[in-house]
Amino acid sequence: MSVDGRPILVQKFGGSSLSDTARLEVCAERVVAAIARGYRVVVVVSAMGRTTDRLLDLAGSLGGEPDPRALDLLLATGELASTAMMTMALAQRDTMAVPLGGREAGIRTDPHHGRARILGIDPTRLSDLMSERVVPVVAGFQGGSSIGEITTIGRGGSDTTAVAIAAALDAGATGGGCEIHTDVDGIHTADPRIVGEARRLDVIGSDEMLELAAVGAGVLQERAVVFARRYDVPLRVLHSQHGGPGTVILREVDGMERNSVVGCALRRELGRVGVSGLSAGAGPQSAIFSALASAGVMVDDIVQTADDSTISLAFTVDLADLPAARDTVRSAVDRFPSDEAAAVGIDVEIGLAKVSVVGSGMRSTVGVAGRMFEALADSSVPILNITTSEIRISCLVPQDRGEIALSAVHEAFGLDEAAEGGPSLGLAGREDPSPET
Repeated sequence: MSVDGRPILVQKFGGSSLSDTARLEVCAERVVAAIARGYRVVVVVSAMGRTTDRLLDLAGSLGGEPDPRALDLLLATGELASTAMMTMALAQRDTMAVPLGGREAGIRTDPHHGRARILGIDPTRLSDLMSERVVPVVAGFQGGSSIGEITTIGRGGSDTTAVAIAAALDAGATGGGCEIHTDVDGIHTADPRIVGEARRLDVIGSDEMLELAAVGAGVLQERAVVFARRYDVPLRVLHSQHGGPGTVILREVDGMERNSVVGCALRRELGRVGVSGLSAGAGPQSAIFSALASAGVMVDDIVQTADDSTISLAFTVDLADLPAARDTVRSAVDRFPSDEAAAVGIDVEIGLAKVSVVGSGMRSTVGVAGRMFEALADSSVPILNITTSEIRISCLVPQDRGEIALSAVHEAFGLDEAAEGGPSLGLAGREDPSPET
């Protein structure tokens, strides 16, 4: 338990939940209700509405590539505005709060502007404020480098900020954890905007959630799930504007292998880079993917084929990263010996999507792949590539068939039918329903 006996709860509110004053005030009521239930609360906020997009457009209006340091400073103002607004809303509810930027909250990052990673958090300031019954309101998405510069940690970074703070405060050990308040009422078996029959899950294992986040589920930032698993932080996703139990993400869940598949996801707008004519051996792969890593290009699935003397590579990236990926590969190949470089062909392909099914039960169930492929075939969805992990199967498909593919696999695995006897847990595995507002 915490020093004063109260559990610690980190509540994160997303940008859509703060898009106007009325929504923000509902979120402030959530904070007050948690305090009334006996929690010591830290609030983490995203920028209001589409503020980040507007700031990016503002920077782009000047033309050219903005200086990364200046851009981080500009983008950080969105979350800072939210901290001020939330602090004022809490004050109107007789709740003492203090707004903090990421650096002020003790968040230390590496120096990579726009994609910084959290190196550590000094929770002293947060703990001191809570001990005085003051709510720290922390700007998500940002931190400070070792030389004091403001850095941002990438899209969805406020989720990661919240879970990292919960880990630094050892919130799980106090009987608390972390809540992600967003515009959906939990984790669903598929995107309910695409699949009307999608069900909300009461509970899901962190391995399954990590796979779903990685393949496009979109509700939680992947790095946040990694933090929650690594530091055993109980995590719950809730709708910010109305009551309900949400979905709890736990390291282990009783009956995790009850169903072979617990959810499916669609990742839209992918591009593929194909590289042919590479000389056999490990050198070309190392050169190409080291260059992509240095350029900050996140690579998805990789496929290699080979004959006696040459190899071919193909990998997928988000469509927005396709030009950078192509140019980076070209630059890497141009550094090969001239005769090798001349033999290399580079192609790009657009109009792709990826549909995936995820479930821990795959470890002990046969026929999962066959059922997925049959569902796609029956819906006339061509499979362009297949990749797997221990608990995931993904198929690359034409983008214009992506939604049809998602609906087909959702139906094929009966995900619209509630599993019998599944657990229904509150935060940290105890009954603790979300307050009605």
